[in-house]
Amino acid sequence: MDNKTPQIIIPEACANRIFEMSGAELEPDIAADLWSKIIKHKWLLSEKVGRDVGLRTACIDFLENMEQAPDEYRTYKHKNILKEMAAQTISREMWDTIADSQPPKQLVQRRIILPLTEEGLAKKHGVICPKAIIFFGPPGTGKTHFVKAIAGVLSWWYIEIIPSMLMVDGVENVGANLRKVMQLAGNLDKVVLFIDEFEEIAGSRDRADRIDKSITNEFLKQIPLLKSQKNKILLVCATNYIRQLDTAMLRPGRFDCVIPVGGLDREGRATILEHYLTRLNTGQIDLDQLIGITSGFTPADIQYLFDQVAYFAFEQELTEKEDYRVTTETFIQMMSKVSPSLSNEVIEEFEKDSISYSRF
Repeated sequence: MDNKTPQIIIPEACANRIFEMSGAELEPDIAADLWSKIIKHKWLLSEKVGRDVGLRTACIDFLENMEQAPDEYRTYKHKNILKEMAAQTISREMWDTIADSQPPKQLVQRRIILPLTEEGLAKKHGVICPKAIIFFGPPGTGKTHFVKAIAGVLSWWYIEIIPSMLMVDGVENVGANLRKVMQLAGNLDKVVLFIDEFEEIAGSRDRADRIDKSITNEFLKQIPLLKSQKNKILLVCATNYIRQLDTAMLRPGRFDCVIPVGGLDREGRATILEHYLTRLNTGQIDLDQLIGITSGFTPADIQYLFDQVAYFAFEQELTEKEDYRVTTETFIQMMSKVSPSLSNEVIEEFEKDSISYSRF
């Protein structure tokens, strides 16, 4: 079931072989062009039936279905790659869970979503659609949520590459695994490729050892290769520690945008609170009071708070044997278990980084 094409293709030989197997007489140059496609078609047919179908069968079937065969091969290969890379589909509704006032929703909408969805207009005015962006900000501020929401609103595949996955063969093979992953992804179309904890594989080379330097160097090579491809793929990298990235990563020309993702304002907290409240068995809820007491909470903090409230309500009804409804008092009672992640110090440092590193 080998789908590799010969390294040396002799047009006359290809024409003779195709004639011998199918009786079709083709010009040598045309036959040479079709030969590699026939080999791929043989692989596809063999994969489908679970056995080697043979070149003669593949040749005849390809010539009879020449129009749809190449597309069928690409679709099947994409299906395998999507499965291998654990691709997910994300609901468009996730975008609506982000408040319009929450930074950087409007920026992402204007700078990323619209150029990718209004391609004709973007091309007319010479707008280059983004291919690679960085999100940075304190832990828990919703960077991953933003990336998934982008995939959802675009109706593209979402694929997450976790640095630990690249280290399965040992740290010395991270560069090779990274190259393999990027090459696989490069075969796909309409994909949001997400790399979290980006500083793990793109840290500063000034203080790095030989292996870490080689990993950063490999990534610096892969970005322009990805951006040069004509398929629709958006690479999004996220980091909590923008200062730890290699300076070459942050120069114009590598990433199209470097976008800060900070804390939630009142409207942002209201949107998330309302979203999670629909999942609970609620009684009397003072939303304004909940918005006030969750100041400094990140989206992750709010999710954790609701998890605590939900489990508390479950245990109460299990113990009391009667309907338990979550109220504002329930949240106040659970607040002792959840501390806001965004202290004044964290916010101050983030604001400094936003001034120094943002680019969009």
